[in-house]
Amino acid sequence: MNGLILAVRGLSVSYGKVEALHGADLDVPAGRIVTVIGPNGAGKSTMLGAIMGTLPAHGRARGDIIYAGEAVGALPAERRVARGMCLVPERRELFASLTVEDNLLLGSFRRYRAGEKDYADEMERVYEIFPRLKERRTQQAGTLSGGERQMLALGRALMGRPRLLMLDEPSLGLAPLIVQEIFRVIARLRETGVAVLLIEQNARAALQIADYGYVLETGDIALHGPAAELASNPRVIDSYLGLARRQDASSAG
Repeated sequence: MNGLILAVRGLSVSYGKVEALHGADLDVPAGRIVTVIGPNGAGKSTMLGAIMGTLPAHGRARGDIIYAGEAVGALPAERRVARGMCLVPERRELFASLTVEDNLLLGSFRRYRAGEKDYADEMERVYEIFPRLKERRTQQAGTLSGGERQMLALGRALMGRPRLLMLDEPSLGLAPLIVQEIFRVIARLRETGVAVLLIEQNARAALQIADYGYVLETGDIALHGPAAELASNPRVIDSYLGLARRQDASSAG
């Protein structure tokens, strides 16, 4: 097992008197894909916001967030980014009036500011992963399809060469065929060595590509284990994967 790039211990998040996350523990090994699945309102995005340091002003996080062996819970989000943490938010937050290529270049701004000379070389690596972005490199981001915008958000994140890439609901609002394509790309990210923390409501797609998974329900981690084991767990099947998946599991047994 690779060493841990992220270790979360006893993470709780409160909004005023309401506690949205209760004492969560989570590990992300280097170069692996770890997913957190669960229904809407379970606290998945709250967990990501606490790890990244982007909670709303009225949110309060307690617990330990250890990234690459360093406690980062007290650091502002920009300093976490500078250390190699990157979050692709649910809203994607692209610059609609800028071209695809300009959006990608903005993803490497931190490296440019740090004086790294090869920051633009990453563009070709991103284009290898997302050939469609290369085809549309002069197009304004606002004219892209939903799937292409998600590819651009992922590509822009990779331009910064993160060590930990956190994805918040990357399948949201996408057609099923596009979801399959996006998840194939996420699975390929293992080849780059980046660790991925995938927050996702589409449990079936997430567990197919993840190495390890956590089930978050009403602020508590209800289950965790290797993704293949979770995918065959009767409770996960009944709650998240549906009847067809249960029949598949029965016939396999």
